[in-house]
Amino acid sequence: MIKITENSLRDGHQSLIATRLRTQDMLEAAALFEAVGFYSVEVWGGATYDTCLRYLKEDPFERLAALKGVFKTTPLQMLLRGQNLVGYRHYADDVVREFIALSAEAGIDIFRVFDALNDARNLKTSIEAIKKQNKHVQGAICYTTSPVHTIASFVAYAKELVAMGCDSLAIKDMAGLLRPMEAFELIKALKAEVGVLISLHTHATAGFAFGAHLKACEAGVDILDLSNSAFAEGTSHPCTQSMVAALQGTPYDTLLDLSLMEEAAGILREKRSKYKRFESSYNQIDTRVLLNQIPGGMISNLAQQLKEQDALEQIDALLLEIPSVRQDFGYPPLVTPTSQIIGTQALLNILSKNRYEHLTKESKNLIKGLYGKTPAPICAMLQEKVLSEGEEIFRGRSADLLTDELLAAKEACKDFAKSPTDVISYAILPAVAKVFLQERNAGNLTPEPLTETSQSTTSKSQNHSNTQIPEVFEVCVNGKNYEVIFCGANHTEEMGQNQIQNMTLKIGNKTQNIVCNQALPSKLPASTPEPTTPVAPNFESSDPSGLIKSPMPGVVSKLCVSVGDCVQKGAMVAILEAMKMEHEILAPFDGVIKHIAVSMGDCVQKDSVLVVIENT
Repeated sequence: MIKITENSLRDGHQSLIATRLRTQDMLEAAALFEAVGFYSVEVWGGATYDTCLRYLKEDPFERLAALKGVFKTTPLQMLLRGQNLVGYRHYADDVVREFIALSAEAGIDIFRVFDALNDARNLKTSIEAIKKQNKHVQGAICYTTSPVHTIASFVAYAKELVAMGCDSLAIKDMAGLLRPMEAFELIKALKAEVGVLISLHTHATAGFAFGAHLKACEAGVDILDLSNSAFAEGTSHPCTQSMVAALQGTPYDTLLDLSLMEEAAGILREKRSKYKRFESSYNQIDTRVLLNQIPGGMISNLAQQLKEQDALEQIDALLLEIPSVRQDFGYPPLVTPTSQIIGTQALLNILSKNRYEHLTKESKNLIKGLYGKTPAPICAMLQEKVLSEGEEIFRGRSADLLTDELLAAKEACKDFAKSPTDVISYAILPAVAKVFLQERNAGNLTPEPLTETSQSTTSKSQNHSNTQIPEVFEVCVNGKNYEVIFCGANHTEEMGQNQIQNMTLKIGNKTQNIVCNQALPSKLPASTPEPTTPVAPNFESSDPSGLIKSPMPGVVSKLCVSVGDCVQKGAMVAILEAMKMEHEILAPFDGVIKHIAVSMGDCVQKDSVLVVIENT
């Protein structure tokens, strides 16, 4: 009998609607899943933690509590990125232990833990911490193809994971590359060499995942990861109902109730219809993955980056560049965070005049060994580039370089963190968690809108309320002019007064949803000022070599200098966040900072001037 892990409440919607499914839209279907009898239901981890805080304005631990209240007998499962937890860098061991303890206490029964490089050293602390909580550890093997990835290498890694204490194993095929016959051979080899349950997790991106599952059954697989039809296929997983029906009456029969799954599918399809804004043209079968190995969610993110740069026509060039960058970096499997590192570096390469003209902070850290050992050596040119900047390459367990972080995090967030789960959120995602916690404390949590605002909806809203609001206006803050675009508003009528509940404003590339409780007069002035352009500093007289520009679209997450500072060549002047990765902006030569053109939190485009430096 084959066991099933249901994935629609985590990886299914992560793959198809950018992880945007809200907790309230899960609970009705979850009650039906509880009655089905699944081996487990995956509900947490991966991108859900970040998305809850950043976009949905939900506490991820409150989501877990709500789901645990529904699933009384079915084990809850999460995806844990080893030393990266649910973030994008390695965290100190004390943070790893605290997060796992809190997650276990909140209701996680099965921890599927993986390392993006298949470096078991990065799983040591996680496995030990999970075992200490008396929870099930499922060690995941990141499946990929390259000249250095073989069945023998995967089996050797599997043995290492079992020796470290893993209770079961998972083949994690995030890009859908595992072909049916290869699935048979790999499962057969694993079953012959290790004595634990084997789970198969693959995506339908390349079109043959269903066949891979069937051949895995023949080879002796124990558990299949599937997704309810409402969130199945394309860049998601094979369909649960289809597989259950296909196996009926065979030795692999799951003995699960299809009618309950179909009832849940009807509910989830209706819920999914609300999230059309987050559907992507890249979430269908795309056999280009066989060459570029890019997971579906990563493709849509890269396409959005190119769209913001008005360079979407370069998407094919990017898809060709990624395999080349992956080879240069030692053939890492493309899964968070290595997928972001390789994808962002490839994007920089095609947007720059010269390949590797700019290296992101994470690219440098990967070269320096701070993410672990890559499957193959990183190319000599990249190693030499990092060494020439005075950096060193580390060969040990990278977390050993980190000092404890939890106490410092507690101190930094003491003014707005109210619980241990607040503290751990801040320790993992400080900038995102700080905004969330401060908004929560002020009672101002507002999730991003489910629908795009448009001129037509704005007009309808204005006509309905008989309220006219200027569409474009100018705001001056600290002597700097900003163009603000009014995108739309929701109105209510209370006691004869027209009230705006919330309005959407766009400032540059940033859209803000503003909660309002102020009563308005029946009609606002109808005049609309002429659109204005923000006043920008004039850099025409500056030495072009001293204009430090953004290499790509992103958000200024940190400014490291002030006007008048003397800096040396290579000194960090700012940090830019793009695609959830940090990019260090460095001084091109020794000099004095003459002007800072941006503020923390500003959205910038490629070639936007960030800092002006004058040669000394």
